[in-house]
Amino acid sequence: MWRIARDSGTLDLNTSYAYLLMARDFAATTRLAVREGEAVGFVLGYLRPSAPQTLFIWQIAVDESQRGQRLAARLLDALLADLPQVATLETTITADNAASQRLFASFAERHGAEHAIESLFAEAHFPDPGHGAELLHVISGLHAGT
Repeated sequence: MWRIARDSGTLDLNTSYAYLLMARDFAATTRLAVREGEAVGFVLGYLRPSAPQTLFIWQIAVDESQRGQRLAARLLDALLADLPQVATLETTITADNAASQRLFASFAERHGAEHAIESLFAEAHFPDPGHGAELLHVISGLHAGT
């Protein structure tokens, strides 16, 4: 996962230790795609402690060799299918990350859900220079009728 995040060119890279802990402690809300024994994609998320019906997607990435095959969409759909208690999905996306914006907009559309975008963290909140503002994408109305 660390390698895929590093090579993505868009994700904030965390330590390899952080990815190992996330995969261990949040295994129920993490999915890893493996091809020929190698990790080729992942989604890391967690249920928000103050809102346990809300799944926050921390990171999602696909190895360059697998792009264009809807792997990220399939990972998200599989994760949601395994979490019937989830009514809302949240993630943050910077304004310049068009691919992630399309991914989550199409996810909302596929699931017949509402998709709202609001400010969460302004650029000034980040101590590291060059980190863009993070916009909160809220996809609600998931698992309607189940």
